[in-house]
Amino acid sequence: MVRRRTKIRRGVVLAGAGLAPAALCVAVPRSRARDAAVCMLNMWAYLAAYEMPHDDPEELAARVRIDYPIAVDRVLGLGTPPTLRLQRTFSSPGSINRFERVLVWCHWVWFAVPHGSLAYVMWRAPERFAGAATRMYAVFDVGAIFYWTVPTAPPWWAAAHGRLDDGRPLRVRRMMIEYGEQFWGERWGGLYDVLGGNPLAAMPSLHFATSLMGAHLLSEVDPVAGAVGWTYALTLGLALVYLGEHYAVDLLAGAALTEAIRYGAPRLTPLYRRCSSAIQALEARAAG
Repeated sequence: MVRRRTKIRRGVVLAGAGLAPAALCVAVPRSRARDAAVCMLNMWAYLAAYEMPHDDPEELAARVRIDYPIAVDRVLGLGTPPTLRLQRTFSSPGSINRFERVLVWCHWVWFAVPHGSLAYVMWRAPERFAGAATRMYAVFDVGAIFYWTVPTAPPWWAAAHGRLDDGRPLRVRRMMIEYGEQFWGERWGGLYDVLGGNPLAAMPSLHFATSLMGAHLLSEVDPVAGAVGWTYALTLGLALVYLGEHYAVDLLAGAALTEAIRYGAPRLTPLYRRCSSAIQALEARAAG
């Protein structure tokens, strides 16, 4: 809000937000509270990067990619995108059944899952926290780059603009909106405004990517927690496609992003340690 009113350049805001976690490490001694605050500052920078492309909705809509995920999903769905196949087979227009409500809630609780997974790691295996947080927030940060460079429409948006069809325009139900209006009533509009900052940020699915990363991180600490994490991630994957929030290919791209970061993390450890040492040196100088 301040950025828009004062017309600060987006690059300046992103640079400041991106440096804030490192600045906090220099200014404040290491503690669990500082670790949590660093994670919060990183997410603040991510949210800024996630929402900024939608500053000008018309300009973003002119750049958005619509057709390529539909083409891939037609192949994956053997001629019919999985979202359409699922909704035609199991949903009843005008109503939200119990299973669909479970899927909607699975989608809503995602906002706490990546950070809750890290909180569990901090509690059970604090020595693993720094590496776990680095991998988790790398998924967020790399994903934001794709949202800037390759804005991609989700199924509900493509259908609403007449771009998802099989010879005739098709309606994709956005059940999260339908049930949200029923469950939250007048509060739904405000909640959606807060949470829906960029409707054209679908590729890759960071909902799915971060949930997969959370499942991996939990499995490294506790097999029972890992099983819960994997169950949630797979259920969320079904929810995202069924509810029309993502194409199946968005989920595959999200999974590829997660696995690429897990594969690359050990190879980037020397660089990470050098950066960490440099920040610790600045911290010691500031404390002295």
